[in-house]
Amino acid sequence: MATRVDPFNIEITPELIVRAYRAGIFPMAEDASSTDLFWVSPDMRGIIPLGGFKLSASLRKSIRRNNFVVRVDTDFPAIIEGCATVGSDRETTWINASIRAVYADLFRRGVAHTVEVWDGAELVGGLYGLAIGGAFFGESMFHRRTDASKIALAHLVNRLNVGGFKLLDTQFLTDHLASLGGIEIPREDYEVRLANALGVEGDWSRLDRLPTVPAPPPKTPPR
Repeated sequence: MATRVDPFNIEITPELIVRAYRAGIFPMAEDASSTDLFWVSPDMRGIIPLGGFKLSASLRKSIRRNNFVVRVDTDFPAIIEGCATVGSDRETTWINASIRAVYADLFRRGVAHTVEVWDGAELVGGLYGLAIGGAFFGESMFHRRTDASKIALAHLVNRLNVGGFKLLDTQFLTDHLASLGGIEIPREDYEVRLANALGVEGDWSRLDRLPTVPAPPPKTPPR
């Protein structure tokens, strides 16, 4: 169940979106062709505890085995297009033209972010969301290769932990997210966690500034 105001007839702006997320609500559309948006505030909110992400043995093997490259914030249009495309894993999408436009503006302002999984020059999966204070609000994710969205989510959790974030909001809980450690909490509990997270300032880019550990030199065979 969710509290919903349907529709709202005020101009949707980046500032309005940020205020809404700070208040615990977010916008959606009925489908891609809809011109109306509505506010949503779930009675039970989906989150992934940042200390409770389940990185399974099979996912660890997939990360090591695949030659995927993870990048952030390089191609927002391609990520939102992937999330909005109807495919085998979804029958419809709530991402309409208004949402595309306003979140693209939020990306240009450094509020919206992407995690992208690339196989060479091909984007094979990823996600996007908003970073506000110490909270990250996950919006949507997609995959075109096995485990690509899971790899994006694993990178996101690591980035948020390194950056001092306190909350990873997934809005709703799906079986897929539950398998990765996602849980549902009552709205009242969520509002407390949200207030605590908004009281700190997460650093989205801190992971990028950490020194990389060079690979050990190859061993010289004995003569």
